[in-house]
Amino acid sequence: MASGQTKIMGIINLNEDSFYAPSRAATVDAFRRRADALLEAGADILDIGAMSSRPGAEEILTEEEWARLEPIVETIGRSYAGVTVSIDTFRPAIVLMAYQAIGRFWINDISSGEWDEAMLPVAGRLGLRYVAMHHQGTFATMHDTYAYDDVVESVKQYFRDFAVRAKEAGVTDWILDPGFGFSKSNEDNQTLFDRLDELKSFRRPILVGVSRKRFIWQPRGLSPATCGDIVHEYEERAASLGASIIRTHLF
Repeated sequence: MASGQTKIMGIINLNEDSFYAPSRAATVDAFRRRADALLEAGADILDIGAMSSRPGAEEILTEEEWARLEPIVETIGRSYAGVTVSIDTFRPAIVLMAYQAIGRFWINDISSGEWDEAMLPVAGRLGLRYVAMHHQGTFATMHDTYAYDDVVESVKQYFRDFAVRAKEAGVTDWILDPGFGFSKSNEDNQTLFDRLDELKSFRRPILVGVSRKRFIWQPRGLSPATCGDIVHEYEERAASLGASIIRTHLF
């Protein structure tokens, strides 16, 4: 996996429909097994998500998202108090309920605060570390392929604009996620990956999530289940290109 100062963020999906079955943990017992295995394997951060963002996934109601998260958050508070936790959500209501339950955590927001105008002000007010991800469109269209004259320059402009919004909302501690697999063709994803080091100009931690992504396995005639070795090669290279955090299924 990664080396040096690069941190490992292990994925735990609290649902039954995420695209990679081994990452699923829909019960408290399954969560404990998955969390313990990830930590034993070297994960520095646990990324907890209650709603799948795979292509074709359906958006669930806030009440259902919290119903899946609440027992896990309670478990984290009791048994994983010393572990850095990231909650994958684009809803400020979820952030507020989780904060009330366990205090500080990272917000991992695939919408970068675009789908609910309250998200960035909430993150700023609570002083939580925030992961902003490049994407286009809505929850329903974010996996469509969009046209770019230069995908890297488009991603750079996106984060220039985000930096302004974040500053206005009081979000000072944020991480840049280029959004591999979102709103980009296979070719765009590969180009963005090859030029990842250009994003270091923002002087922000860079989070790379390429685990089991289509642009890696599809051109090679593989599948999410059979691309593990090549994914690990990509993750190693991402670390060498400047990634501070690797978001991964790990195994």
